[in-house]
Amino acid sequence: MKLLTITTLYPNATDPKHGVFVENRLRHLRQHYPDVECTVIAPVPWFPFRHGVFGQYSQYASVPRVEQRYGITVYHPRYVVVPKVGMQLTPHTLTRCLKKQISTLLQQGLEFDLIDGHYFFPDGVAIANVAEQLNKPFTVTARGTDINLIPQYPGPLRQIKHVLQRSSHNLAVCEALRQTMIMYGAEPAKSSTARNGVDLNVFRFADQEKQHALREKLGLPCEGPIFISVGLLIQRKGHHLVIEAMQSHPTAHLLIAGTGPEHNNLKQLANKLRLSNRVTFLGALSQPELADYFGACDLSVLASDREGWANVLLESMSCGTPVVATNIWGTPEVVQTPNAGLLVERNRKDIARGITELLANLPSRQSTRFYAEQFSWDETSHLLYQLFTRLTSPCPATSKPTQGATVHEDKETQL
Repeated sequence: MKLLTITTLYPNATDPKHGVFVENRLRHLRQHYPDVECTVIAPVPWFPFRHGVFGQYSQYASVPRVEQRYGITVYHPRYVVVPKVGMQLTPHTLTRCLKKQISTLLQQGLEFDLIDGHYFFPDGVAIANVAEQLNKPFTVTARGTDINLIPQYPGPLRQIKHVLQRSSHNLAVCEALRQTMIMYGAEPAKSSTARNGVDLNVFRFADQEKQHALREKLGLPCEGPIFISVGLLIQRKGHHLVIEAMQSHPTAHLLIAGTGPEHNNLKQLANKLRLSNRVTFLGALSQPELADYFGACDLSVLASDREGWANVLLESMSCGTPVVATNIWGTPEVVQTPNAGLLVERNRKDIARGITELLANLPSRQSTRFYAEQFSWDETSHLLYQLFTRLTSPCPATSKPTQGATVHEDKETQL
């Protein structure tokens, strides 16, 4: 089976954390099923200057045009993103980018059976356009804001609905997203939930002895509870609510991992509340580094207002650290038992109360790790392999994957 994965959410040499969940899914699929061959096209926005004065935009210019990651060839063609009109224009510029890159690869001898796409807008719109010209089956996986935020705009919603109808199969990382896709017109029999898993080897278990050792290694306080809040430093992730909740926990220390435009505002908030000596900003962390910090903490807090399948929750639990998380979208599908943690409403008071309750009734670190172990990549890899096999079969079977299936005739043409 030969897959062509297309997504703007994929790591690169300049930003190895960007879209790492897509790379992890592909890596584990190949580990479980060695007959799967993969090529990745992961476009990045075009920007002409590499100087650091341009911030994140300069990183785009530094991304290599092609690289090898875990034995997979990854291409990074450029597409144009115009500020303020990007939502209308980007599906077109991304389509042109993909057509050009795929045409070049086909001329060089690339063969593939199926397009494995991720994120419905603008990626899914462009993928649908390309797949239609190639007469190739394609899937698109919903990952969060592409279904629970972007559809509030009428234009993108129309295009997303069109993709839901044209795709060979629609995938979602949580059932809440799948149900929303069905509400937007996706056929239930052509829609499946394929949740993210957790890498149990990277996010290693830390018992209490290891927890104390990690605190010493990382230079963290040895006494008092330590919490961690992980994610982009943007309003939607709710770090400000976690900082405000710290007022109710005067002996605790809060770690915030991530980068983003709210960095200065969050620091100012900590200063205003006289919490700067108990709130530490860690910046960007690699996954192994993040695993150490999770292992050193008593609990982690996720105060998002929207999530598909929040990987950081399982990553925390895999290290033995339970969570306090807002009760939104797919999060209740991740936090299902007291061993995992607690669900709360999204406000400072409820978050503070949830932290108090969890600290008073902490599950054993071993039981939290045991809970996370049921979310390995095995089940998802099996579902994907069965689905992709059926979609690429010359005579597709009528059997259905976990949440349904579709029949597609495979016809190959050139761009």
